[in-house]
Amino acid sequence: MKSLALAAALVATASMATAAAEKYVLDASHSQVLFSYNHLGFSTTYGMFSGFEGEIMFDQEDPSASSVTVSMPVKSMFTGWEKREAHFMSDDFFGAEDSDMVTFTSTGIEVTGENTAKITGDLTMNDVTKSVVLDAKLNQVGDHPQAGKPWAGFDATTTILRSDFDLGLFAPFVSDEVAVTISIEAMKAD
Repeated sequence: MKSLALAAALVATASMATAAAEKYVLDASHSQVLFSYNHLGFSTTYGMFSGFEGEIMFDQEDPSASSVTVSMPVKSMFTGWEKREAHFMSDDFFGAEDSDMVTFTSTGIEVTGENTAKITGDLTMNDVTKSVVLDAKLNQVGDHPQAGKPWAGFDATTTILRSDFDLGLFAPFVSDEVAVTISIEAMKAD
């Protein structure tokens, strides 16, 4: 009987430990993934991805127990110049089909300050998966004034190498390093 009570207590404790993380769904209309790279030393070229989906399992009491998954269509890339976008979708770079996705799945979170963390995760792009680290900041958590439900906002940055994802054409003339800036809003799931 004691072992049955102990097992029940362990199950209850485990349930309580995992119950703290709450599911938040990304608000694609207020979330962006921006990127920039140096073009021949003359300028910085910018672009963005939109139309992405994802969720955050957010544990406000223990952020290191949180997780995030995001996916976005490669073809949602916008650079402001159609010929550049067409070149990026060609076999020189992505060779993208409508179903090709860029994904990020967190594998660990290290809290670095009151509202900051390093989020390590697997970034998959162009059929290549590499580990990357995002420097993340919690902007705000609270009730959304229009939606009337809990909302959370985060910013993050990282730098990736195009060549790590078999996208290194023209490097080093066009920088191999790509700076990535992420800003997202997420609503608590119903």
